[in-house]
Amino acid sequence: MGLFDRMGTVVRAKMNKLVNRMEDPRETLDYSYEKQLEMLQNVKRGVADVTTSKKRLQLQRSKLQQNIDKLDRQAKDAMKTDREDLARLALERKSALVMQVEGLDTQIADLEKEQEKLVAAEKRLSTKVEVFRTRKETIKAQYSAADAQVKINESVSGISEEMADVGMAIDRAENKTEEMKARASALDELLETGTLDDVTASGDDIDRELAKMHAESNVDAELARLREEVGK
Repeated sequence: MGLFDRMGTVVRAKMNKLVNRMEDPRETLDYSYEKQLEMLQNVKRGVADVTTSKKRLQLQRSKLQQNIDKLDRQAKDAMKTDREDLARLALERKSALVMQVEGLDTQIADLEKEQEKLVAAEKRLSTKVEVFRTRKETIKAQYSAADAQVKINESVSGISEEMADVGMAIDRAENKTEEMKARASALDELLETGTLDDVTASGDDIDRELAKMHAESNVDAELARLREEVGK
């Protein structure tokens, strides 16, 4: 596989992931249901059209039959008056109309068969559409529930991650505090032992040494006074 083929595969994979994220199966199901309803409406219109055509032919046949009955009566009346020529003319017209009626009967019969097929198809399709609608609503409800659960889990996961970050920050703060406390204690100890000079004290080194000697002299004087008191 060449470089461009691999790049094309990667692009298609990323596009598929993008489409999957954007595609809502609930919308797809609703769209499919709408298309099935359109098909059902087309079948119903087909049934209506065939029924209308059949009714129209039946009306034509009814009119032709009325004319046939009329010509039949005319032929009988002509024969009663010894007008065989008129009777023949009426029967000839009657014969032509009978042939038209027979043609209409054939067309009507064909339309009735077509109508029966379309009605049966309409019933089957209507049943399938209803079954699909019920299944569609069930799937949509399940998807909505699952989607809500995913969002809840993501929220909980986000809170957990945030709390973990907060916990880590607290640990760092506690460690920092302990470190600062230890450092302050160590500095205090160094100051007390004289290892470090107390920069906050007033005077220079000589002043501090004189102050120390003065404090020691005061201590010696106080000890001498106590000795005298005890000796007394």
